[in-house]
Amino acid sequence: MFRSLRPLVFFPTFLILVGALVFSLVDLDLFIQYTKNANNFVLSHFSWLFSFGSFYLLVLIAITYFSKLGSVRIGGEHAKPKLKKSRWFMIVLCTTLAVGVLFWTTAEPLYHVYSPPESWGVEANSPGSILFAFSAMFLHWGPTPYAIYAVPALIFALAFHNLKMPYSISSLLKPVFGRFVDGKMGDVIDALALYSLVVGMASSLGTGALTLLGGIGQFIELEKNAVTLGFFIALIVITFVLSAARGLIKGIARLSQINFWLLIALFLFTLMFGPTLYILGIGVEGLGAFLQNFFRLSLFTGQAASDPWPQYWSVFYWAVWFAWAPITAMFLGKISQGYTIREFIQVNLIYPSLFILLWISVFSGSAIFMDQSSDGGLYAVLNEGGIEKLLYHIFGELPLSGLTSLMLVFIAFISYVTAADSSTDAIGDLCVKNFKADSQEGAGLPIKVLWGTIIGLVAWIMVSTVGVSGIKSLSNLGGLPATLIILCCSFTLIKWLRNPSLLIK
Repeated sequence: MFRSLRPLVFFPTFLILVGALVFSLVDLDLFIQYTKNANNFVLSHFSWLFSFGSFYLLVLIAITYFSKLGSVRIGGEHAKPKLKKSRWFMIVLCTTLAVGVLFWTTAEPLYHVYSPPESWGVEANSPGSILFAFSAMFLHWGPTPYAIYAVPALIFALAFHNLKMPYSISSLLKPVFGRFVDGKMGDVIDALALYSLVVGMASSLGTGALTLLGGIGQFIELEKNAVTLGFFIALIVITFVLSAARGLIKGIARLSQINFWLLIALFLFTLMFGPTLYILGIGVEGLGAFLQNFFRLSLFTGQAASDPWPQYWSVFYWAVWFAWAPITAMFLGKISQGYTIREFIQVNLIYPSLFILLWISVFSGSAIFMDQSSDGGLYAVLNEGGIEKLLYHIFGELPLSGLTSLMLVFIAFISYVTAADSSTDAIGDLCVKNFKADSQEGAGLPIKVLWGTIIGLVAWIMVSTVGVSGIKSLSNLGGLPATLIILCCSFTLIKWLRNPSLLIK
């Protein structure tokens, strides 16, 4: 295993994580203070970059869709798809959604309803704040974050499949920066991307374990401690490592298919038995508010009025999305062979965005309706019990609450696993030498198992000692280098837009 290892990619992230864990165990308060200060520095000094960068990528991918480049086939003119388009879409959707979409699409809109940005002059808990909440939800979960994934994923797909470049983040940069990103510099770039994703996965894993613990707690009494958290983390890790180990078709694709149909079932159940007319009406009106506020909200940094709202919400989201994007993009690019660039953008941006807009209409609409109908009762549940309690409370108000609560626990479990196994697959491939497009699906298998174990240990120790907030701060710090990498690699796409013949090799 170690003979094929890329040491400058593997060991820096490994040592940083071990060092952070040791630091937290030696002096927990000082560790929290340092990570908080560093996190605040990044958010306060680079809010403009996160906001402008995310908007710029959305504009760039839209231009690409309507350009001559859109007809270029990934892998060459005669390349054949390895996945059916429906299965491809399921993998993309479940890879990018993860577990957060289940819980935050009910919790986040309530925060916006009761705490809209002061500089916008919107009254809290008013019709205006409800429409603002939908604008924010569509922005944070809709086309913009998918553009953050789609741009680097498309560049990597073309570099890897068409130009036969190495399985490395540096391949996204080489068409513009040339030899500068070869050798050790390429390893450093991959190591930065690896750090961003691994810590982000550990953060989500800690949150996922707490969510599962809260869900199972609806049926049996469980104490939140290191033992119970360790059990749920181990269960998740074993599942996503086994799935990644089975390869793309046998593992990831099948699990994504199960996850997709479970999400569809939950969506239809909520639409049918929830406040259907309100959902349909507020969804349409909310979409109108989003389109009206799109440019202002996309580029809102809060600088003019010293408003902290963007840093609490939009900028934080962009940092997290950017942190996950480089290596997730490698996986999304790897599975896209045989389709045109225009089809790639449809499956990686347009279709997932339409799905999430419908999802937000149903789940955010249901949450806001129930809160308004109970005179703020749902917001009280959110503040007292947290986001995991909120979703179970909502389904407790609908028919078949026992069955749906159990289903929610399972969907939360599967949702994280389907996102994690694709990322683990990409991590394993990135850490080994000479991974090629025609490599066997088991490439880097021992590394995938090793990283799955490391991610689980980091999540367990951090969530049991520091809590999720500490590891989220580390994840945010990973967002800055990832943002710089993605914005730099976007110049490669601009170069290809100007001269598509460069993709013929």
